[in-house]
Amino acid sequence: MELFHLYTLCAILIVSSLYLRFFFAGSRRNLPPGPRPLPLVGNLLDLGAHPHRSLARLAARHGPLMALRLGAVTTVVASSADAARDVLQRHDAAFSTRCVPDAARACAHDEHSMGWLPPGSPRWRALRKVCSAELFAPQRLDAHQSLRRDKVQRLVSHVAGLARQGAAVDVRRVAFTTALNLLSCTILSADLADLDDRGASGEFMAVIEEFPVAVGAPNLSDFFPAIASLDPQRLRARLVRVFKKLHAIFDEQIERRMQERAAGDPPKNDFLDLLLDYRGVEDGRGFDRQTLLSLLSDLFTAGTDTSASTIEWAMAELLQSPSLMAKARDELAQALGPKQEIEESDVGQLKYLQAIVKETFRLHPPAPLLLPRQAETTTEIRGYTVPKGTRVLVNVWAIGRDRELWAEPEKFVCGEVPGEEGDRFPRQGLRARAVWVRPEDMSRLAAARMVHLMLSTLLHRFEWRLPADVERNGVDMSETFGVTMGMSTPLQAIAKPI
Repeated sequence: MELFHLYTLCAILIVSSLYLRFFFAGSRRNLPPGPRPLPLVGNLLDLGAHPHRSLARLAARHGPLMALRLGAVTTVVASSADAARDVLQRHDAAFSTRCVPDAARACAHDEHSMGWLPPGSPRWRALRKVCSAELFAPQRLDAHQSLRRDKVQRLVSHVAGLARQGAAVDVRRVAFTTALNLLSCTILSADLADLDDRGASGEFMAVIEEFPVAVGAPNLSDFFPAIASLDPQRLRARLVRVFKKLHAIFDEQIERRMQERAAGDPPKNDFLDLLLDYRGVEDGRGFDRQTLLSLLSDLFTAGTDTSASTIEWAMAELLQSPSLMAKARDELAQALGPKQEIEESDVGQLKYLQAIVKETFRLHPPAPLLLPRQAETTTEIRGYTVPKGTRVLVNVWAIGRDRELWAEPEKFVCGEVPGEEGDRFPRQGLRARAVWVRPEDMSRLAAARMVHLMLSTLLHRFEWRLPADVERNGVDMSETFGVTMGMSTPLQAIAKPI
């Protein structure tokens, strides 16, 4: 124990000396403006429990492109649509590399994950190519329409059963389980959870939700790289446990599939079969087991949690605004008539529903700070210098609440701008397009298709109200912070079949 304390003290002294060196060197750089850093900790104390909110407040004072010293790391934050466009479009090549959080190094995940591999590396190119062509291509998404319809009908049956019992619906859990089973059937040809088994689906959801929390939580190892090996907050160890659970599930599926193939069973022609058959053009090699496990972990953590949180936030906003919910249901009744089942082709007519989803993305973006990036080269932006190695964040949450762009930015408003097909456009129109998602862009994303289909079906098939105690006390709209942003208190709602 004494040796541990001595090691920690030495690490802190090393970090302190490095900080002082970088601080005085940084004072001579042409960095963007920002708050004055304290010795050693820099601006860490300014982050608080909700960094996206704290950084937005600081940006209001220091400007849309802001530099901070977070521990020993120089960090630049873009907090306006124009600043985000500079980072994500005009200088994309300079900022294309991801800054890997220390927690993501658990189980060597960063060495095999498409989300953290260097763009342009052979493994990244191979993973991106197979996912783009075989999972996210429009024709592939179109081919899975019947599967999405089946999963949504199961959701309807489950909610109807709860309604008959007079039981409240855990909106996030049912949306998560539906999205999970859609993804698992697309990739593995098997359901991984059961809507009627609250314990099993809740347990899987808890494992998945650990990932964005552990990766996105402010971590001393990221702010003081010299002490990262100590994992002082145990976030990397926490993620090791998450990966072990996920990998055990995926390993079982892979082993079963390989045994079926060895026994001569007919192929399922799903995404797992494609991954197992993949051979690189350059070397003729396929994906190793660790890469498969990391890819599956990426797909399931990214494709379930974000969809579920978007449905939950949308329902929370509508349940507090009966007039908006009534408008959405009137549009559904007018567009669909007596038809009960909604087809994906119907969504194009539902302009008000699309506006609801976009307003949800604006106020409650699934990834409030996006994934952190790192400057590959020293780059000049807006007359300021962003040095090589700088960590770069884009505060999408702040952009969605920019008072220069949005009228009443804190208010959930849909379809009040005439002539724009139900869209709520910002005051300065195209200037906010960096955070504005158009329907034609959404149609390319499997998650967006599922969100529209789930939300429209839930609104079309059921009347909704809040439980009496929630109606009395109000909906808890506080949020948890991580790579993705969910509601702190799960939303419960009472459904009544129409």
